[in-house]
Amino acid sequence: MDPFEAHPADAGRRHFLISGTAAVAALSLPHLASAAAARRMPSTSSPHSSTHGVKQMSNFVKRPDGANIFYKDWGKGQPVVFSHGWPLSADAWDAQMLFMGQHGFRVIAHDRRSHGRSSQTWDGNDMDTYADDLAAVIEALDLKDAILVGHSTGGGEVAHYVGRHGSKRVAKVVLVGAVPPQMVKSATNPGGLPMSVFDGIRDGVAKDRSQFYQDLTTPFFGANRDGNKVTQGMRDAFWLQGMLGGHKGQYDCIREFSEVDYTPDLKKIDVPALVVHGDDDQIVPIDASGKMSAKIIKNAELKIYAGAPHGLTFTHTDQFNKDLLAFAKA
Repeated sequence: MDPFEAHPADAGRRHFLISGTAAVAALSLPHLASAAAARRMPSTSSPHSSTHGVKQMSNFVKRPDGANIFYKDWGKGQPVVFSHGWPLSADAWDAQMLFMGQHGFRVIAHDRRSHGRSSQTWDGNDMDTYADDLAAVIEALDLKDAILVGHSTGGGEVAHYVGRHGSKRVAKVVLVGAVPPQMVKSATNPGGLPMSVFDGIRDGVAKDRSQFYQDLTTPFFGANRDGNKVTQGMRDAFWLQGMLGGHKGQYDCIREFSEVDYTPDLKKIDVPALVVHGDDDQIVPIDASGKMSAKIIKNAELKIYAGAPHGLTFTHTDQFNKDLLAFAKA
């Protein structure tokens, strides 16, 4: 069966989804139907001072180029740091943050630049800068022994952070439906997706990103599969988070999740790693991503969720939360 085959009710959208959304590799699912209200509420966590030369405001870290990176910081204990995917925000991790916080962990998630509440920058929307922004948040909060969790593009960000900044502040790494080692097809990556797929994504985002993001929820959540439990709330939260981001930054990010080769970064991960992927991921097909990453990362553990879509952290919340907690405590 064609992995992008739509339900008959979605047949009219099938071509659009294949050429424009089928491989969007960087999304992180929305977790709460109340995301609109949550997005407007400040974090209740107390400010944490920094001794590492990073200028910090309440719930924001200011970068050298003037960009303000929003983060939320809840609870106490060993830090778990979440990196969301394209085109969403830190709110995509709310279900995991609440769960891990209730189990004794300090949970932190930031909005990538040009996403969510962070600055909408014209320049600097590249993976090097994303990884450096993540490092700035970690340093501003002086996090140590952190567990880094990245979904989709966020998985690329986590891997690139380790590749650029090392693992001195990192205890463990979790990649979920993540884009590494590389999305686009090339001579060195014959199992990747053709560039035409990503050109279609660029075209959809440039012309009508609102409709594009609405349509994207179908393969993201597996709404075109029999027996799915996708709600309108999931779709609405996804769309809202996407539309709050900057248009130029989200457009630029397409290159970062599709063309960057994260293989060197994966080889530098020298801490325990968990790779989680759904075998029905219509966005980031498992064979060229999760299975490959688990082979490249030394001693990585691979967990495959049968029938799970790209947005498995919502559709398989209980299963993923249980696995994340067990890995964090191991």
